[in-house]
Amino acid sequence: MTFEHSLAFAQARDAADPLRAYRNEFLFPRHHDRDALYFTGNSLGLQPKAAAAALTQELDDWARFGVEGHFQAKHPWYSYHEELTPLLARLVGALPEEVVAMNQLTSNLHFLMVSFYRPEGKRRKILTETRPFPSDTYAFASQIAFHGGDPATDLVEVQPRAGEHTLRTEDIVAEINELGEELALVCFGGVNFYTGQAFDMATITQAAHAVGAVAGFDLAHAAGNLHLKLHDWNVDFACWCSYKYLNSGPGSVAGAFVHQRHLGKQLPLFAGWWGHDKNERFRMERTFKPMPTAEAWQVSNAPVFSMAVHRVALELFDRAGIAQLRAKSEQLTAYLAFIIADVEKATGTRLEVITPSDAVQRGCQLSILAHGHGKALFDRIAERGVIADWREPNVIRVAPVPLYNSFEDVWRLGEVLKECLS
Repeated sequence: MTFEHSLAFAQARDAADPLRAYRNEFLFPRHHDRDALYFTGNSLGLQPKAAAAALTQELDDWARFGVEGHFQAKHPWYSYHEELTPLLARLVGALPEEVVAMNQLTSNLHFLMVSFYRPEGKRRKILTETRPFPSDTYAFASQIAFHGGDPATDLVEVQPRAGEHTLRTEDIVAEINELGEELALVCFGGVNFYTGQAFDMATITQAAHAVGAVAGFDLAHAAGNLHLKLHDWNVDFACWCSYKYLNSGPGSVAGAFVHQRHLGKQLPLFAGWWGHDKNERFRMERTFKPMPTAEAWQVSNAPVFSMAVHRVALELFDRAGIAQLRAKSEQLTAYLAFIIADVEKATGTRLEVITPSDAVQRGCQLSILAHGHGKALFDRIAERGVIADWREPNVIRVAPVPLYNSFEDVWRLGEVLKECLS
């Protein structure tokens, strides 16, 4: 498609957008009596308008039924998480029995690593991307230390080539092959939080399995952003949060995936009563009998209030369809790259987009190095109502989210950038 740097073009694209009505399902922060330009869905998604009613329903049922709300509420609390399962399965490309909404992201990473990081003999190393999200690094290092290993040698990060910001798939595969029998686990982010690079999870998984290693992914920046096919890609496990692209509120319930081939096996796991066979749970037996699904990794009962908002958000995704959202995302991000290049030319400022230019290798985030400006430019655009996000040491992250961002939003961002750089 040929883009134009004009308001008329952006508005025409929005008028033809089959997803345009979803913007009206969300509440935008305000700036000087108008909606702010919100480009931070990669950090915290906007609030769905239906969230308040969903929470009120649960509060009303609590007031009306007390403990009996576990079975008599409109959405019974005892089985609340089960309402989310088919929605999550379709969103991440999984079978229903492979997914569960539970806990928080790093908690889920730890619980899953109990089962899937099993260092033995010389097979002890964990391979990840350069500079993963810090919480992942902490989790990997602490798991290695817990098993008696040395994070300084057993945690390996693939580095970009000299002069490059992102990783090449062939270099990741080469590192997997080089580590070979020393490699216990390959665990990448689906999308790197800093650069916005989307990794080829299918190829990474295949390469890990070829050397006898396990493949897992932190999908914090991928769930609700990429068109995932976890089951078909043969991924061993994955986990994600729901407060970024999934718009489920700060600190909301997270999710986990365990491939079908691992279910019902005698894997080591940390047990809790909500992972026990639900048909026998209230017998209160001493011996743990795990659920035959990903629910076996649950340890506690459902956090209903956060799940209420999560259900609302997942229903929006289910109606829109992740394939259609992804198609719009690629167009929005391409338009943003076009606008940034035009602003760069008009102002003589170097705005280096370090996110891959290939749409297949990125989600809806572009990471910008504003040479000679950096944090000062971020502060100036924030004063003009742009809510983007700064990551040390020198990146402005901008994420046009297809559920609620528009082509006009992207055009207006370009106008603000020009004004701030002129």
